[in-house]
Amino acid sequence: MKAVFFDFVGTLITKRGENRTHLNIIREVLRRSGREDLDPVAIWEEYEKESSALFKGLAGKPYVKIRDVDTEALRRVAERHGFTVPEDFWEISLKMHARYGELFPDAVETIKALKGLGLHVGIVTDSDNDYIEHHLGALGIYELFDSITTSEEAGFYKPHPRPFQLALEKAGVKPEEALYIGDNPAKDCVGAKNVGMLSALLDPSGERRELWENCDFVISSLKDVIEIVKGLKG
Repeated sequence: MKAVFFDFVGTLITKRGENRTHLNIIREVLRRSGREDLDPVAIWEEYEKESSALFKGLAGKPYVKIRDVDTEALRRVAERHGFTVPEDFWEISLKMHARYGELFPDAVETIKALKGLGLHVGIVTDSDNDYIEHHLGALGIYELFDSITTSEEAGFYKPHPRPFQLALEKAGVKPEEALYIGDNPAKDCVGAKNVGMLSALLDPSGERRELWENCDFVISSLKDVIEIVKGLKG
C-alpha cells in the first residue's frame, strides 16, 4: 500500500457543515433580492432537491462546471418564488463554504498519521478547481495533501475511471497499491474498484448497509483507515 485518496464532501467535511453552508448561501441570496419574507429553510430544501437531481444525472458523464449546475438549480427555485440569483452567486458560495465548512473531528489526525506512514495522501473529488482550492485553504489543510484531482481536471465525474486514473498517475502508483475512501458506494467504491483500487466506505450511521457489498471495507470513522492501511502494508 503506497497511496490513500479521499473524497471530500461527506468524507473529509461533514454533511452537517455543508447543509449549514448552503442554508446561509440561501439566506444571503434572499437578502440580496429583498425577499427575506420567504422561508430560507423551505427555499434551501427546494434548492437541494433541484441540485441533487441535476448532479445525479451527471454521474460518470463528461464534466460541466459545478458553478453552472448550482446556479441552474437555484435559478429554477428563484423562478418559482419570484426572486433573482445574484450575478456573483458563485463568489457568495465560495465565501460561505470558507466560513461554515466543517471537517470531521479526526480528519487532520488521520491524514497526518497516513503521511507519517510514508504514504501519498491525495483527494479525488467531483469539484471545480477553485472550489476545492478555496475550501481547503480556508480549512487550513491544503498543504497536507500530496495531490488534488478534480472532475474539472479529469474531464469526467465519478464513477468514470478517469479521475481515479489521473490520481494514480500523479502519485506514480499502481491501482492495487492504492486505497480510496468515500461516502457514496455507487460513485466512490464502484469507481475505485473499476480501476483496480481498494475502496473503503465511510458510513458512521450504517445507513448504507444494503450497498456495503460494493466496498472492500466499511468504516465508522476516518481514523479506522490507519489500521486498515497498517494491515495492508503488512
